[in-house]
Amino acid sequence: MPRKDPGPSVKDKDMYEALRDDGASKEKAARISNAAAGSSRSKVGRKGGRAGDYEDMSKDQLMDRARDIGIKGRSRMTKKELISALRNH
Repeated sequence: MPRKDPGPSVKDKDMYEALRDDGASKEKAARISNAAAGSSRSKVGRKGGRAGDYEDMSKDQLMDRARDIGIKGRSRMTKKELISALRNH
């Protein structure tokens, strides 16, 4: 059975569906597919590299990052759990 249409805010629906099939969250799939629609897919793949490793960040920095992207239950998480939640969001 086909999935429900992701809505008008998703610009590249094929990429969105492929990312969802690979296990990405709705938010992450929309973020990546919209970035690809705004430029080219190859440029999106080369983006990044500006942020450091999560292991090098303090717990406060990880908490701020988790708050920015809306991870629930972050106040009770350890540093290791925060890193896992950020990587899998």
